[in-house]
Amino acid sequence: MKIIAMIPARMGSQRLPKKNLALLDGVPLIVRAIRKCKDAGVFDEIWVNSEHPDFGPVAEAEGAQFHQRPHALGDNSATSEDFVTEFLRAHTCDFVVQVHSIAPLLSVEDTCRFVEMVRNNEFDAVMSVVHGQLECVFDDEPVNFTFDKKENSQDLRPVKRIVWSITAWRSETFLAAKESGGCATYAGRIGYSEVSQMAGHVIKTQEDLDIAAAMLPIVQGA
Repeated sequence: MKIIAMIPARMGSQRLPKKNLALLDGVPLIVRAIRKCKDAGVFDEIWVNSEHPDFGPVAEAEGAQFHQRPHALGDNSATSEDFVTEFLRAHTCDFVVQVHSIAPLLSVEDTCRFVEMVRNNEFDAVMSVVHGQLECVFDDEPVNFTFDKKENSQDLRPVKRIVWSITAWRSETFLAAKESGGCATYAGRIGYSEVSQMAGHVIKTQEDLDIAAAMLPIVQGA
């Protein structure tokens, strides 16, 4: 089974400019992601996927490969399905594992456990999730509790929140769904791999980056 790590790195982010190059404890987020994939030792290939050529030398310096997608797949209107499809059409593999640089607190151990789940099951897609045991509502209606009874939080049924820190897709299933006009992201049988609350922390803003900086010593000391 050939499993490729793909690290998306768009240059044009709005809320935190050039966030993939933002420093966390002196190391760019994109570099942290590459090193994590290398340290995990579970990938046949590691690719940085970006519309901007400046990421090429960064990838190569860290021993990863660089895939330059079309510039149109780097703007705000392009979806993840668009650039994953373009990548899979260019690279043969059984699974692609998207490792987000903007989830820097995802550990090597989390990564290895996730890929083990991909290898040892028949899922077509695997999502990283954080379990929550607090009362949740949707459209003002309870999801995991009832208005008829107050329960202790530890007795509630956990709600799984997809965090996108790390995601895997079976290439064949993904491309077939895309070509048939379906939703490739959720095509086929889906599995859910739990990660820690910190691993599920995704950086979108400067505040998110500041929070990651505060949590990093805890993760490193774990």
